[in-house]
Amino acid sequence: MKTFLIADNQDITREGLTSLLEELQISDTFRVKNCTELRIKLSQYPDCVVIIDYTLFDFASAEQFLNMKAGAKQSSWILFSDEPEESFLRYILLSDKTVSIVTKSDSKDDILDAIHSASNNRVYHCESAKSILGNAKYRVTVSAPERLTATEKIILREIALGKMTKEIAYEKSLSFHTVNTHRRNIFRKLEINNVHEATKYAFRSGLIDPVEYYL
Repeated sequence: MKTFLIADNQDITREGLTSLLEELQISDTFRVKNCTELRIKLSQYPDCVVIIDYTLFDFASAEQFLNMKAGAKQSSWILFSDEPEESFLRYILLSDKTVSIVTKSDSKDDILDAIHSASNNRVYHCESAKSILGNAKYRVTVSAPERLTATEKIILREIALGKMTKEIAYEKSLSFHTVNTHRRNIFRKLEINNVHEATKYAFRSGLIDPVEYYL
């Protein structure tokens, strides 16, 4: 049975989720109040299920939310909140379709389906999420990190950690020209233009752990 982390600072919702999990005979649950506690629990229970209300948590941005999830590759996440803004929901879904989505206005059966799906490493999307995913108007093509060579992935990771081309070349015993060429190829393949976008790809592909990034 998986461990559940309840990351929701609304008392009534937290109590309701706890009661619902008890009905399912899931007793291994923890409440986490902030990102620091969540990061610690993720390291202790890497294959857990996270039920989180983004709007009632201390994430500084959607990017931080996505980055933390990307660094916890074995875990399953359920975004559980009141009806989120469509723009926010669209951004999350287009960035990471493995985030399960269910709203607090959905039925109990829908919420149970989301919990069962996450427990079995499956993704659940409520009707509003499905409508966004199914709208071709919002579909985008994202270059897959798997298109990079092994060396390019190493260079991308170093770039994401904030290292300069000269520093990477010295540490990897490569010439400045070679690293610069890899850098240009990475940006071309991923269709990105700056280090910030490169860092996002590194997080989402699991090349970098948020813990080492924020140290």
